[in-house]
Amino acid sequence: MTGRVIKFYNSFFFVSVGDELIPCKLRGLLKRDKKVGGAVCVGDFVEISLLKDKSGVIESVQSRRNILIRPTIANVDRVILTFAFDAPKLHPLLLNRFLVLAEKSALDEIIICVNKIDLAAERNFLAEYESLYKVLRVSATTGEGVDELRAILSSGVTVFAGASGVGKSSLLNAVDKNLRLKVGSVSDKILRGKHTTRISELIEYGGGFLVDTPGFSAVDLTEAGLDKNNLRGCFKEFGQFAGACKFRNVCSHSHEPDCGVKAAVERGDILRERYEAYLTLLEEVGASSK
Repeated sequence: MTGRVIKFYNSFFFVSVGDELIPCKLRGLLKRDKKVGGAVCVGDFVEISLLKDKSGVIESVQSRRNILIRPTIANVDRVILTFAFDAPKLHPLLLNRFLVLAEKSALDEIIICVNKIDLAAERNFLAEYESLYKVLRVSATTGEGVDELRAILSSGVTVFAGASGVGKSSLLNAVDKNLRLKVGSVSDKILRGKHTTRISELIEYGGGFLVDTPGFSAVDLTEAGLDKNNLRGCFKEFGQFAGACKFRNVCSHSHEPDCGVKAAVERGDILRERYEAYLTLLEEVGASSK
């Protein structure tokens, strides 16, 4: 039978087949599969066989359209990178770290979502990113922007990703109170969110699925296969200016002379905040590869 992995919990992959949710283990040969993201992950389409006790065995995995590495979800239509305007405060480097991971995963749609916008004096927060990505400004508290968010979630597989405490679960509960996702609070002592979502799981909603992922604040880019040679491709605005580089195709856009990307930064055609984040991440992945 063919089904989709809905969640992984207590060493079982729970596979949805029709109206049934079947707990499954891996066939031995699959355990040795070393592909990116593991042999099987949430979102995979798999072939299973049933055992007498009504559990199953995953025999094979269909080809993945894409895979989000952190959190690990396969066959994703869009990712909503969720941040808070405040408490915890949004840091530009963390924003761009998440954007890079999403770009590396080759997702169809990447959306920036800013929660707690009711705390913002400036309503056009992150306006400078709107030429690159769709930016949603919402409030789980007041309901601002929730209708627009609800419309986006009407189809496909949507992953909510972001640091702990930004309100991912609260936003989903605002979208549909019947979801009843567990909500935590922000620690006054360390100003970080408390982890409330423990597992990644596909949750049926409308004609698609939602994924409320465990929060995290540190992301290792090398886990996603990023290095100093492919990082620049994850800053999509660089491409239109890279042709003007003296050292085409090999320019790192950092120290080389006559660099089209650096010139674009100086002219204001590339957001300096993005470029500075790129340099920081380039140093990080370069150090990891040594």
